[in-house]
Amino acid sequence: MFDPQATYQLLRNLTSPVVAITSERGGKRNGMIIDSAVRASIVPDIPRLAVFIHKFNFSHDLIFDSGRFVLHLLRQDQFDLIHALGFASGRDRDKLAGIPHRLGTLGAPVLDECHAHFECRVINAMDTGSSTCFLGDVVAVGYGAAAKPRGQVMTAAYFRANLPASWREAYEHHLGAAQAVARAHSRDIRALTWRDMPR
Repeated sequence: MFDPQATYQLLRNLTSPVVAITSERGGKRNGMIIDSAVRASIVPDIPRLAVFIHKFNFSHDLIFDSGRFVLHLLRQDQFDLIHALGFASGRDRDKLAGIPHRLGTLGAPVLDECHAHFECRVINAMDTGSSTCFLGDVVAVGYGAAAKPRGQVMTAAYFRANLPASWREAYEHHLGAAQAVARAHSRDIRALTWRDMPR
């Protein structure tokens, strides 16, 4: 028998950097924050990455329906962006309002001031129960506005250690609510064939 909390803390060592994910469908744009993105190729000329997006996130359906997303590496000083994109739902408001961005090569929003961004076309997907793992081909890469120093990339450990005290209650509330929904759906895994899966 294992200790769930101790195991959860151990698994946090596998967490990716904190990244912003943007998407677009039918003119509706959205952004969110995750720490579940990984490099999915060791071949330099075939760059790929994978992201796990929970089905209860508004961005999930935008990505699933459009087959595209943009992943942004954040700087360590971008706590305000994390708060804007990670502490509210895009179902309730336009989270990109007031955040400098433009449409990228694939038509999804690119945030102007992040460390770097990767525009991705979904080439496969896997149902994980409470989330979908989207495998993306990287089709375009760019860096943030030249006027801003790139700085260090935001990691999950850095975020947790430097989370403003006034945000902690809301953060823990959102995390707990997400964990409750995920717990209820994590074992309901269904076969999923991506519509444009490469042969």
